[in-house]
Parts: sequence; C-alpha cells; structure tokens
Amino acid sequence: MYKFLLSSRWLGWLALVCALAAVCAYLGTWQLERRDAIREDIGWVETNYSADPVPFEEAAGYFQEFDPSAEWLPVELTGTYDTANQRIVRNRPLNGRPGYEVLVPLKLADGTAVVINRGWLPIGDNEAGWPDEIPGAPAGEVTVTARLKPAEPTLLRGAPAGQLASIDLTEYERQAGYPLQTAAYGLMDTEDPAPETRPEAAPKPSVDEGPHLSYALQWYAFGLLFFVGLGYAARQEAWNRIESGEDEEWDEEDWEDDGGVTHSAAPAPRRTRPVRKRRNPTGEEEEDAILDAQGM
Repeated sequence: MYKFLLSSRWLGWLALVCALAAVCAYLGTWQLERRDAIREDIGWVETNYSADPVPFEEAAGYFQEFDPSAEWLPVELTGTYDTANQRIVRNRPLNGRPGYEVLVPLKLADGTAVVINRGWLPIGDNEAGWPDEIPGAPAGEVTVTARLKPAEPTLLRGAPAGQLASIDLTEYERQAGYPLQTAAYGLMDTEDPAPETRPEAAPKPSVDEGPHLSYALQWYAFGLLFFVGLGYAARQEAWNRIESGEDEEWDEEDWEDDGGVTHSAAPAPRRTRPVRKRRNPTGEEEEDAILDAQGM
C-alpha cells in the first residue's frame, strides 16, 4: 500500500521535511541556550547586586581582567574625578527614552584610574546631539560606591569630540592620554559627598528570563508537526490509490494453498466463448431452404 513512498517524489518530500525539522530543532536549541545565558546573568544579579560593598583593593583584579561572576558586585572607591576628561556615550536608551550616559575617570590615591558611569541624561532641545545640561561631578576627594560592569566592544560608528560611541575603555584610554583600567568600569550607586544634582541612576536589572522556554517548545512542536503532516499526506495518498484501483492488496485470508500451488480465493473472471464466423451457405443449402418454404 505504501510502496509509493519509495518514489523520487515522496523521497524528496521526506528530505524537505527532515531539513525543515532540523532548522526548527536548531532554533529551539538556540532559544534554550539564550535562556541559559539569561538565567546565568540573573543569578549574578541575585547574588551580587545587593551584596555589601567590597574595598577596591579586593576587587582590583576585576578591573584588569573581568570575571562574569563578579558582574554587579558593589565596590567602594575613594579618589578625585578627572572632569577634564569627562565623556558622554551616545545612543543609550532608558525605559524607551533616548539619551546619553556620563563617564568620568576617578583617580585613586595610588594613581590607578577607574572609569565611573555616573548615570543617564535625556536628549536635549538646545543643541542636536547633546544633552541640555550635564550635572558636574563633586570636586575634591569623593567616596564612590559603584557596581562592576564589563567594558563594551568597539563600534564601527564614530562619535563627535567629547563623546564615545560605546563604553569602549580602550578608546577612552587613548583619548584620555594616560592609563585606565580597561577591563571593567563602575556603574555608580552613591557618591559621598553627594552633589545637589546628578544624572539619573540606572535601574536595577530585570530578573525576568523572558519567553525563551516557550519559544523553544514551539519550535520543537513545529518540527514534529512537519512529520505529522507528511504522514497524513501519505495516508491520504494511499486511500486515494486504493479507491481508484491503482494499488490493491489482498489479505492473507483471501489466499489459499492447494498442493503447494497458491490460488486466489476471489472468483475467477468469467470466460466467454469465442464467436465463430458465419460461413456463406452453399447452393444446395439455398435450394433446400426454398423447397422447405414452399412446403415441398
């Protein structure tokens, strides 16, 4: 009944279904991997975000070689801001609003310079491409509590003077003209003494893992449905062949064995006798027929 599945057309359909199912399986696995990465990030938020601040001396290594397990860890630093090398980072949205982030190097007593992200500013109305006002950093010695964040990669797009396209600390170091810690920066939480005004503080990161699990299950279900659809189509094709007489099979009970010879139990087709061609009558037969008609 299903021998037609070995035809080139149906083998082609099978190959196509296998390819589509493989794509679905890949996308489902990709969604699960994204979910695992997000769950790992959520774990660092839950572990580090509300932890007690650690002295810079204990966390200094993270600014030289970043460890993902230390992300969001609060670090306490004391030094003076280098406001002359302040930069703003463009294209930094917050809650759907476009804006900027303010970066300032903090020079510590031992000469180490750590970049501090002081917060977010909205786009301005007075001059295109700049915020209307940048609140000044506190002068003199200041104690900053900031959370560890990794440096960002270099972007191909440029930025005007006084701005950065991303928190690319290597580029920032080149512009500043002296060594900076380039593996990580600090996302400011508090300053002491606190200024009257400051950029808007960054909100606590979300701990929602998103819909990646449901997306993964959907992709796996789609891959399975391709095979279900192929099976349904094959079943319909088989029934159509049976109804049209293109493909008939007999059950075992329709066959019987007689002396080693297998005969069909179905009634044999009725034989018809061949029709003999009528010959022309002879002359004597024609005379006899005339006499019989005259009663002689």
